[in-house]
Amino acid sequence: PRIGLIREETPSIPDGPCVIASGPLTSESLAADIARLAGQEHLYFYYALAPIVAAESIDMSVAFRASRYAWRSPASDGGEDVGDYINCPLTNDEYARFVEALLGAERITLRGFERSILETGVPDRFFEGCLPVEIIAARGFDSLAYGPMRPVGLIDPRAGTRPHAVVQLRQDNLAATLYNLVGFQTNLTWPEQKRVLRMIPGLENAEFVRYGQMHRNTFINAPSLLEPTLQFRERRDLFFAGQITGVEGYMGNAATGLLAGVNAARVMQGLGPWTLPQTTMLGALCWYVTHAEPKTFQPMKANFGLMPPLEDSDSKRRGKRERSRGYAERALADLDSFLASASW
Repeated sequence: PRIGLIREETPSIPDGPCVIASGPLTSESLAADIARLAGQEHLYFYYALAPIVAAESIDMSVAFRASRYAWRSPASDGGEDVGDYINCPLTNDEYARFVEALLGAERITLRGFERSILETGVPDRFFEGCLPVEIIAARGFDSLAYGPMRPVGLIDPRAGTRPHAVVQLRQDNLAATLYNLVGFQTNLTWPEQKRVLRMIPGLENAEFVRYGQMHRNTFINAPSLLEPTLQFRERRDLFFAGQITGVEGYMGNAATGLLAGVNAARVMQGLGPWTLPQTTMLGALCWYVTHAEPKTFQPMKANFGLMPPLEDSDSKRRGKRERSRGYAERALADLDSFLASASW
């Protein structure tokens, strides 16, 4: 009785308290108004995602930490690793097998403007700098070795020499539990990604928390624009929710809509909006999309890697199922405490 449903296009952002949850196919007119408010440079029309793996699943007896031209032996300074990247080195033979598998792997069929990339390998303005790794490989055997897998400035500490090629992994969250494969945007099917990418030395048992994908989408640069409450920073009665915030997954999108709706109602009542604990899945997801690196921000789905590590000393020795239960139990307890102390 207190809900009015109106089915019509909204060509512009309404005045007064509102939640924008227009999804991946936001209309052209509304997108233009969002761009006007947020700045054109903060509105995107596609995403090209590189896979993300759990840090604990990387074999560090093979992989090594280093930044280009900044490597030194861990033994030389008391055993401390250095460098901003985790590097997975490949020999010439390993590289050849990897490229062969990559070129023969099954791909997801692209649509519309995306299809021209597969057919020509030439990106349009949306895909500049984001070609799928398999398309780069198709340009020539050594294309990857001179591109995202170039080994320049890196030394494999096991061999003491420069590897033929290197896959670099970059820290993806503040807790350092997630790492993304740098430059590995891909349109391979998910089973093929798992098969082919596990051929990379050090990633044989990699746990993928997000697979690479390329899609038509509309989303804002949430780290530059939103608070963890999902409020727009420059207009406190305006909220964003769902895929347009850079959240992936049905449950995550529905949950952000719930939080944005609650917070919009609280603002209308003169109450402060809620920032959920980061130890809850929704709180961690909202924190990630509003605190990730703005320059490299891409959509993310809910996963345990976003949450702060469990604090007990035995957490690393737990099995995956037991750790997941620990995250869930902590989240429920912290949410109960939050709600008990929150103003209503």
